[in-house]
Amino acid sequence: MDADPVAAVNPQRPVGVAIVDDHPVVIDGVRAWLATEPRLAVVATGDDPDEVLRKAPHADVVLLDLRLHGRMALDRLVGLGATGRRVVVYSEHTDPATMLAALDAGAAAFLAKHEGREHCVATVLAAASDRPYVPPALAGAMLGDPRPDRPALSDKEREALLLWFQSMSKASVARRMRISEHTVKQYVDRARIKYTRAGRPAATKAALLARAIEDGLVRPEEIGTYRSEASSNRPTP
Repeated sequence: MDADPVAAVNPQRPVGVAIVDDHPVVIDGVRAWLATEPRLAVVATGDDPDEVLRKAPHADVVLLDLRLHGRMALDRLVGLGATGRRVVVYSEHTDPATMLAALDAGAAAFLAKHEGREHCVATVLAAASDRPYVPPALAGAMLGDPRPDRPALSDKEREALLLWFQSMSKASVARRMRISEHTVKQYVDRARIKYTRAGRPAATKAALLARAIEDGLVRPEEIGTYRSEASSNRPTP
């Protein structure tokens, strides 16, 4: 299923970003990075997700530190994801198990804190319009995942997934494949069902992309994972 964002991205205004981190120096640094991109605007910051979202309830993207006040915040990620919010996890904890667990919990993307401004800006812009963007650390976690039980996808299912990962809507995939949008949804849903039966559920677009890359069904370069969005047009809902 497609993301059901709390607030649709409006091409006539900057993408609103809420930053949740318990280190002021990190907030200041990320704010400075995002300020270099006119399509982004920081609308709230703080060290508590509830308080930050009270200040900016319609933020388009939440940039969330995975460790807050000495404890992992995966449970908070589950709650935020359940509301349909686009959450980008921003963390120094980059072991593959943690990164993939964040995607499984509902994150739109995972950004390592050692990755620079270009990847930060590109990841936030992509998340705002429900497009996949895989920074290097996350790509390594996906490609290196040793978990077995790869489901068998049909050629049409794989084609639909690949085009969906490259696109912003199932309608555009339907036009490209010359089939109905309902059929595209069926292909995507079938892939999700197969992964669930294999014990590797993929409830979000980001998690399904991770599964497809893990299993070699999609290559990172096929979706332009390392291409910067900094020079592209304003994101479209």
